[in-house]
Amino acid sequence: MNGFQICALTRRVDSQIVEAFRVLPVANVSDCMSRMTAGGAGLRPYHSTGVLAGPAFTVKTRPGDNLMIHKALHMAKPGDVIVVDAGGDVTNALIGELMVATAVKNGIAGFVMNGAIRDVDAIGAGAFPVYAAGVTHRGPYKDGPGSINVPISLNGMVINPGDLILGDADGLLCVPIDEAQALLEATRRKQDAEKVTIREIEEGTLDKKWIDATLKRLGVEVPA
Repeated sequence: MNGFQICALTRRVDSQIVEAFRVLPVANVSDCMSRMTAGGAGLRPYHSTGVLAGPAFTVKTRPGDNLMIHKALHMAKPGDVIVVDAGGDVTNALIGELMVATAVKNGIAGFVMNGAIRDVDAIGAGAFPVYAAGVTHRGPYKDGPGSINVPISLNGMVINPGDLILGDADGLLCVPIDEAQALLEATRRKQDAEKVTIREIEEGTLDKKWIDATLKRLGVEVPA
């Protein structure tokens, strides 16, 4: 009852599924999840380029405190994404250049911070994926409490340990581990359909009848 809990990550999304999703736009995956899931527009990428994909290694911490993030950084396996629920508070930075350097050395796939970061010039110059809710120069506390590998929620997006975390320039998404294979197949079908649409746009054959049909269904008078 002291506010600390450290659990092992015993189940991770399959590495082959991770790599398959890496080349798919987050927006298309989101569409295949009925557009009902998102990490929030406030969680933005601060690295220079590149996508984020990997199993979630979750941390729930007191806002402004990074003790349990340090512990997670040395527990997580190569390829894991450290995802931190710090309540969205941006008063104190949770990570900076030194922790990113440690993560790179340990083979971590990226950071997601529902909180603030600092040293953005250094982070922005690199390709190591870092998503955060904001920036401040003020450093963190290191007292806890917090939990590791427990279910967390980022702006309503529930993340269970081992779920697939995806991120690109459009933002972040969590794919539940048990739905990953079905969503992979659905997203691939959507990608194929979009390739057809792009070709129709280029050829001038895109069917636009649905627009007027929808307006008429909604009671809008459409000029001939």
